[in-house]
Amino acid sequence: MLDTLCRRFGGGPVGVSTLAVAVGEERETVEEVAEPFLVRLGLLARTPRGRVATLGAWQHLGLTPPAAQTHPPVGGEADVTLFDQ
Repeated sequence: MLDTLCRRFGGGPVGVSTLAVAVGEERETVEEVAEPFLVRLGLLARTPRGRVATLGAWQHLGLTPPAAQTHPPVGGEADVTLFDQ
């Protein structure tokens, strides 16, 4: 799944249903089995726009991430400010 996310979708963001179809798995299997495992390892981040490969995912696969793509931190948590101070 991680390889497909990086190679076919450029690291995302990609919707979970689209990703599931691309890897030939049920959406529930991706959401309940593969995704939590990859998130715990810091290789996948869930964002409002879809699933995104982290920098750690690219490194794990031995691939070079696209230069134009920004990645959430390896832990998968983006630094977001909700309100101006």
